[in-house]
Amino acid sequence: MDERDREVIAEAVRQAESGSSGEIVVMIDRAAASYRSVPVVMALTLSLLVPWPLLAMTETSAPRIFLIQLVCAVLLLASLLWYGRGGRFVPGFVKRKRAHDVALREFTARGLTRTRQRTGVLLYVAIQERYAEIIADSGIDGRVEQAVWDGIVEAVVLAGRDDRLREGIVTAVRAIGAVLANHAPRSPDDIDELPNNVVIL
Repeated sequence: MDERDREVIAEAVRQAESGSSGEIVVMIDRAAASYRSVPVVMALTLSLLVPWPLLAMTETSAPRIFLIQLVCAVLLLASLLWYGRGGRFVPGFVKRKRAHDVALREFTARGLTRTRQRTGVLLYVAIQERYAEIIADSGIDGRVEQAVWDGIVEAVVLAGRDDRLREGIVTAVRAIGAVLANHAPRSPDDIDELPNNVVIL
């Protein structure tokens, strides 16, 4: 996301909010978590297996076996941290859970629960996890079927896979704006309560 991309998305948010009393926040997270603990656990677990063949097939002394085990642990850790960067060893459901937890936390932290009519909507995108989610506050959530949000999210994820993330987010913002205009039309005294800028984590 460069500056131009952020400006285009912010303008889409402004336009989408102009027809409703809703507030849209777009958040792009490079990674919901680092997942470094998984390669560490794998390396340490595998290094525990090193002494057994040495004990069974050689007469190597205990201090030498310990040294070999230590060297193996360091080499395994270095290689698994390199190969496993980006959560390669982490199951998809774990990544989705981490990203969902971050989205819920940011939804509250960014003031989306404090709008006058409780019509805040967060579009959260986690790039490393290839995950997107829409969270809506109580003033709008109960009026919109989950399938509507899921359809918008699916389009964002597909656009991201095709390296068209900006276009996917702009399309999603417009779709969210249409939903908000339908279920929470703009009132005469409506004000823009939250910034329209894209939040980058």
